[in-house]
Amino acid sequence: MLNRHWVLVLLFFLSVITYIDRVCISVAGPAMQQELGLTPTMWGWVVGAFTISYALFEIPTGAMGDKYGSRVTLSRIVLWWSLFTAATGAVSNFFVLLATRFLFGIGEAGAYPNASSTISRWFPKAQRARASSVVWGASRLGGAVSPFLVIPIQNAYGWRMTFYLFGGLGVIWVAIWYYWFRDTPKQKAGTSEAEIAEMAAESDPSDSGHHSMPWRMALRNSNYWMILLMYHTYCWGSYFYLSWLHTFLVKGRGMSQDQMKSLSSLPFLVGFCGNLLGGFLSDYLSKRYGLKVGRRTVGAAGLALSGVCMLSTAYTADPVTSVVLLALGYGAMDCMLPVSWAVCLDVGKRYAGAISGSMNMAGQLGSFGSSVAFGYLVDYYQSYDLPLKLFSIMLFVSAFLFTRIDPTKELPHAEAGLPPSSALVSPNAAS
Repeated sequence: MLNRHWVLVLLFFLSVITYIDRVCISVAGPAMQQELGLTPTMWGWVVGAFTISYALFEIPTGAMGDKYGSRVTLSRIVLWWSLFTAATGAVSNFFVLLATRFLFGIGEAGAYPNASSTISRWFPKAQRARASSVVWGASRLGGAVSPFLVIPIQNAYGWRMTFYLFGGLGVIWVAIWYYWFRDTPKQKAGTSEAEIAEMAAESDPSDSGHHSMPWRMALRNSNYWMILLMYHTYCWGSYFYLSWLHTFLVKGRGMSQDQMKSLSSLPFLVGFCGNLLGGFLSDYLSKRYGLKVGRRTVGAAGLALSGVCMLSTAYTADPVTSVVLLALGYGAMDCMLPVSWAVCLDVGKRYAGAISGSMNMAGQLGSFGSSVAFGYLVDYYQSYDLPLKLFSIMLFVSAFLFTRIDPTKELPHAEAGLPPSSALVSPNAAS
């Protein structure tokens, strides 16, 4: 097995652990809300606190990986978030929980941008969407197994013990990652000459491996803004599954804890399949019809179908049918997920960490809006269905925006000067 495949194995487990730690609080949510006396609005701020700090630190930590390498950067990230995963189990009230989740978000920020940066340095262009699909598919497996891990531990030892135990998983991963991994194939002993030559053929001879993002160019680039807006609107719909799904099934559809444990994994399992399908399909279509068709077709279609499924759920009272529709919607939107991150590699090149960090920052601002808006809408209208209608609209908007992204237009190097005028946002362009 090539060294790049071992890199992907490590990124796979990184993603699993990330989502076990992240979805853990959603599964434990009903019990935490009861013990700590949290209203839906307060819970919205708890899950939103993570997203706002995560968003604010996405660009700095993504750019840090471009500049210093993902070996050191990911080690720091995982150690930090593991500490505050464990600390979540020790909270005593709403304000301490709010602060802990805010600090947790700071720690986890940059995990996926640096995973993408790693893929850009270890995998050729033709394999990047597939590699991204494995990483994001792993996140759905983490989400799928969380109820089966959290609920038995919670029933036996209380919800606090789940956070103490899961906090230790990341420490083990860091020890293996830092010992074995190197930032480029050339730096890693045992990498075959063929593997090094394959990556060297796609690299810029002037590329030293560590870069600072040319922000002036990026902020004048229309492609950059379309990527950010697309991901922002997408995350309004997607973050529901990580923040409110389990509470929605219990309080909005009347499921018991046992029913929720059995059925709430279905969206994540279908999402896992969607990730693999989307990544492989995008690479296949890109090879046959060109990068623009391969990326746009899968991304836009997946987002539009997910909007239809979420809107249908809002008008469906049956719990099982609701889960099936939500699962189909999650699988459809997850077809888009590896494609969007591959687009960051297509457009960003040597600035892949900063571009993907920017995209994820914009997305997590959408996640924050989604989390908080859900709580307020439920408290004010006493309806768990109304937020889904809002989120479905945002998914339709995201689908349209994906059709405006051009993955063939790379962000120019800082040394190359300003991009051509056709790539800039024209002040006279029609709005």
